[in-house]
Amino acid sequence: MKTIADLGDLRGKRVLVRSDLNVPLDGTTITDDGRIRASAPTIKMLSQMGARVIVCAHLGRPKGAPDAKYSLAPVAQRLAVVLETPVAFAEDTVGESARAAVESLPDGGVLLLENLRFNAGETAKTDADRAEFAGELASLADVFVSDGFGVVHREQASVYDVAKLLPHATGGLVEAEVNVLRRLTTDAERPYAVVLGGAKVSDKLGVIGNLLGSADRLLIGGGMVFTFLAAQGHEVGKSLLEADQIDTVKGYLERAEKEGVEIVLPVDIVAADSFSAEADHQVVAATSIPSESMGLDIGPASSTLFDQKLSDCRTVFWNGPMGAFEMAPFAEGTRALAQTLADITSKGALTVVGGGDSAAAVRQLGFDDSQFGHISTGGGASLEYLEGRSLPGLTVLDDEGDD
Repeated sequence: MKTIADLGDLRGKRVLVRSDLNVPLDGTTITDDGRIRASAPTIKMLSQMGARVIVCAHLGRPKGAPDAKYSLAPVAQRLAVVLETPVAFAEDTVGESARAAVESLPDGGVLLLENLRFNAGETAKTDADRAEFAGELASLADVFVSDGFGVVHREQASVYDVAKLLPHATGGLVEAEVNVLRRLTTDAERPYAVVLGGAKVSDKLGVIGNLLGSADRLLIGGGMVFTFLAAQGHEVGKSLLEADQIDTVKGYLERAEKEGVEIVLPVDIVAADSFSAEADHQVVAATSIPSESMGLDIGPASSTLFDQKLSDCRTVFWNGPMGAFEMAPFAEGTRALAQTLADITSKGALTVVGGGDSAAAVRQLGFDDSQFGHISTGGGASLEYLEGRSLPGLTVLDDEGDD
């Protein structure tokens, strides 16, 4: 795949950059600007090269029409602060406002277009509808730079179709993400452990299956652990359970044993009588969850066990919190895991936090990005890459088709 360095002199050229600026909002207040900060270096570099930088991105899931609560206007303001340079904002994506803003953009200037998903063509299922919108986007620019790693697993107009219409390259963020994930899949230093959490085991089945052939240890936490416990015959009370996945999980447990991959499950659970920060809760054995309770975090003994299993690792990939970290009584398992990863990072291990809720959790719990080897901006894209799936937004950038 070509990089920005392969595009030659960009001074005065209109460069359309697909960034991932899908940040969490509380009204109009950005609660985590991690994706903005991760996107800024590529935008800044292009600006310093004298390009006319046209940034496009999405926010939330509007239904193909303008919706004020999903406007990127607050993102434009924050991006200007992060870049330490003015950022113009177009009130539409390919309409009159966008075209006027592009026309007046000076060399080195930065413009953010309004939410891509205000246009039905961005996520259209048909090639023709996507191509029509992609053509309008492409007409604004001379060159395309793909730097939104969080969307490269989507075949969407601004990710996939635009790349077919313009000279293109990967941005620095996508390049960095792919390089890290390649290390995890082809050249991981051992021992290599993968920690998976989050709500549903069904979301992670593909990656579990693929990692059983490459990881040395697989540590399971979060809501998905209860399907594993049920597969072993244990009572899980009112905990989140995907009963239709029990047989699949049994198969993975048997396969792991045959292939010598250690699967580590929690030994204790923080169980509560309801999903609430005010709920009565207690630490119980993972194999003895009361029938009237639900598990909402891994317990302290499990955190100690996970620390022991990770302390000698040279490579760790983590995706998914260990519990309902948004509520203080159920955040300690995730906090302890993050601290363990920070500790082994300081000793030279490669630790990769796989985006999404995991990235939000470490920041919410007071950790700095620099305490980990790499914090991905794309949870879903990271998982699909580790599953071994082809990501449309990457393959379209590879002119030779050998990625």
